[in-house]
Amino acid sequence: MTTVKCIVCDSAVAEPLYAGILRCRECGHVFADLQLSDEQLFELYSERFFTGGEFGDYPASEPYIRRNFEARFKVLRSFLDPARHRHLLEIGSAYGFFLDHVRGHFASAQGLDITDAGVRYARERLKIDVTQADFLTHDFGAQRFDVVCLWDTIEHLRSPQFFLEKIAEQTESGALLALTTGDIGSLNARLRKERWRMIHPPTHLHYFSRQTLTRLLNSYGFDVIYDRYCGFHRSADDTAYMVLVLRHGKNRLYELLRRSRVTEFGFYLNLYDILYVIARRR
Repeated sequence: MTTVKCIVCDSAVAEPLYAGILRCRECGHVFADLQLSDEQLFELYSERFFTGGEFGDYPASEPYIRRNFEARFKVLRSFLDPARHRHLLEIGSAYGFFLDHVRGHFASAQGLDITDAGVRYARERLKIDVTQADFLTHDFGAQRFDVVCLWDTIEHLRSPQFFLEKIAEQTESGALLALTTGDIGSLNARLRKERWRMIHPPTHLHYFSRQTLTRLLNSYGFDVIYDRYCGFHRSADDTAYMVLVLRHGKNRLYELLRRSRVTEFGFYLNLYDILYVIARRR
């Protein structure tokens, strides 16, 4: 047994689930057995994270990433009241592709990210209002937001509970919080176990299920109003990089496939293990 405080239920008793992965004995929340410093986090999300790190070439996958954001916004838009939901914030805005797609639908749409390369791209190439900062320490002054988005972000956070606490402070009743994250309770995750593609600390630190995510959101004043699995568009090149390079270390085989151009196509896939959740502030 390990005494690490659970972010969902405050229990201090966790048990090993997989190598380097713990599960709370009280609520079942799953998390990495890691304690990362601010310096280590900023190093993880350097420019290499998006080009030759966790992603082979994130900017090159822009067409597929934009399709994902178009699909996510189509769902989110059905919950928006144009008179009420006017100011949007994206936490973990990366290269700004989502903000670029939605900025015409809001009075203001701004983003925060700690990655220098992504922020520079969003500002200089897309002319988007993005700030390089840590959300927890950033001073928003009197600003309040009506919609907050965390796309594939909450699993990366060292302390998601503090992010939700501050989001609650920066929003008012009726505001919407939209996020996507892997579901550790999904059939695919249960079948794949430690081989599930979403388990890869130190970048993924928290592994939510429907139950643990709903419980955490409720704790900070958010009620879930939408909860579905979402698929994703992805380039074959990106998939080959993740499988061959990140999982199996077969760099030469990946480079051979890339040079032969056989990975120059994309596809859509839904493995029913990525949760898309929208919650409303009480």
